Amino acid sequence: MTDELIPQPAAEVPEVAKAAPETAKAEPEVAKAAPVAPKGPTRSFKGGRGSFNRGPGGRGGRRGPPRPARPGGEVPLESDYEEKNLEIARVTRVTKGGKHMRFRALTIIGNRKGRVGFGLAKGLDVAMATSKATTQARKALITVPLTNDTIPHVVQAKFAAARILLKPAPKGTGIKAGGAVRTVLELAGVPNVVSKILGSANKINNVKATFVALRKLRAPAKAESSEEQKEHGAKEPGLKTQDRG
Repeated sequence: MTDELIPQPAAEVPEVAKAAPETAKAEPEVAKAAPVAPKGPTRSFKGGRGSFNRGPGGRGGRRGPPRPARPGGEVPLESDYEEKNLEIARVTRVTKGGKHMRFRALTIIGNRKGRVGFGLAKGLDVAMATSKATTQARKALITVPLTNDTIPHVVQAKFAAARILLKPAPKGTGIKAGGAVRTVLELAGVPNVVSKILGSANKINNVKATFVALRKLRAPAKAESSEEQKEHGAKEPGLKTQDRG
């Protein structure tokens, strides 16, 4: 008898063989799970200050948070201030490329209570020039000292070719001034004063000379009280010295 080869069941072998390709396919999936993030285009520059890389966020990479505003940079608006445009002129600047026309505004603001300021600015239109001049005026307010409803003393000031004279006046006199000086004194709230323009008729120079004069004003020193006078040995009125025997 010849030995017949009994065929072995080969059903399990293909299952093992089929399992291998599945594991082989899993490997590329794991490799694709963590792709490397592409970086943006960068450029290297070399100059006098050294080399640096410019990324997608601008020079040196992404921009940081905005800087906080400086305290006191803007003056809050106040409703009790009155505003007057003293002069609006059209000015032209000649350059190589041609003529550039702009508007210039001279603005005076004041609260009629001793605070006054002026601003001079240019703009492409009247509204822009006035707005810029008003902002300058609010940042340059000064306080005018008053004594007995008038200025404390006589003062004279000069700016360029303009000369201004201010003199105190008794009650009931009013403001005796003309031109730009009158507008400044009215908005400052000076009830009685006498003024004279001695130099140029230029409004800008007269306004600047007026503010120079107002800055020179000083309030009078307070008189010493009777108690302080006694301490310094001052004699009281009405007392007679004793006769020496």
